[in-house]
Amino acid sequence: MDDAIADPRAVLAFPYDWRLSVEYNGRLLAQAARKHLESWTATAVTEPALHRSWERPPQLVFVTHSMGGLVTRAALEHHRDLVPDTRTVITLGTPFLGAAKTAVVLNGNRGSRLPARLLQRLQVLAATLPGVHDLLPDFRCVDEGLEVVRLDPIMVEALGGDRELAAAAITHQSKMRAPEAVVMPDHRAVVGVAQETVQSIRVDSAVVTPQYEGFLTHPDGRLRRDAHGIPERRNRHGDGTVYRDAAHNGAVKPNYFPVQHGALAGNETVLKYVHAVLTEYDDLIGPPMGQGELGLAVPDEGVIAGVPWRIRVTGRTAPTGVSCLLTDADTGRQVARARLAACDGELAATITAPAPGLFRVVVTAGGITPLTQLVLARNPENSSE
Repeated sequence: MDDAIADPRAVLAFPYDWRLSVEYNGRLLAQAARKHLESWTATAVTEPALHRSWERPPQLVFVTHSMGGLVTRAALEHHRDLVPDTRTVITLGTPFLGAAKTAVVLNGNRGSRLPARLLQRLQVLAATLPGVHDLLPDFRCVDEGLEVVRLDPIMVEALGGDRELAAAAITHQSKMRAPEAVVMPDHRAVVGVAQETVQSIRVDSAVVTPQYEGFLTHPDGRLRRDAHGIPERRNRHGDGTVYRDAAHNGAVKPNYFPVQHGALAGNETVLKYVHAVLTEYDDLIGPPMGQGELGLAVPDEGVIAGVPWRIRVTGRTAPTGVSCLLTDADTGRQVARARLAACDGELAATITAPAPGLFRVVVTAGGITPLTQLVLARNPENSSE
């Protein structure tokens, strides 16, 4: 990215505490952005070489991943004087409408194979964090059979969250949906697709069951129903964390990449897109997106060292030209190769992590940026806790 900026001093990294509320972090970002823009402008004006390098007046460009997009939107909402000083906002996998997976986490992620003691600790911690509640789904996602409803504070409390934090999050989400809410300048939304993603939930006796399908609606928001009155559903996929249709605010046309949520910020193709946006001229809108949909699904709760586990690759029906390796996450050294085979319209294989540690699954196919996913292999002695 060095050739996309006039000087390294023009870049400001903004670390924030994701446990705190989006609104709080938004205020901090607004203050930091204003101070940085003024400082950079003063520096560039006093250094002739930098001043001559300007192709346009100094403006802010926000490049954000996940919750960072929500924090940026909150910053622009709280301090609207930043809007005319912002050229572009690039969001990577931002859950503008929340993530149904958050409800699963607040409920203790009971379907996970992680040790029960660890899951209980994570649930207790999550229930105290405003930032987690800010990620609750802001769309109808609770499947009640003949109806699909939104989560409300009472329901969130029943499944393990905090009622007051949920109410504050819902109020903020409603504010961001209002017609008078801020519009992010030249917003470019990067959306991960082709990965298995929780899109709705069922709640039975305070137990959340994740569902990998969303519900269809008419343009006026009414549920689409079949001839028997049953709500129609469809698997729209996403990036493994954020449902595809929740990763943009509807005001922009998304740019789709078949990449997992955590990998969006480091994916080579995505970074090339960000580079292209940063270096484009004012009369251009950037290059076309995407090279095809290839998906990778691995156990998100980790695996047990020495025990075979399953890998699934979607978007291909034949293994020709597709390879799947397991590498050491620290050294990049190959430790195993999976033999992919056709299975129910996709590819599947079993593979074994030879020892406890952190490994990376790498799937490559001709002409497409490799897909990667980290997998934690646990010691067999600790797997039954």
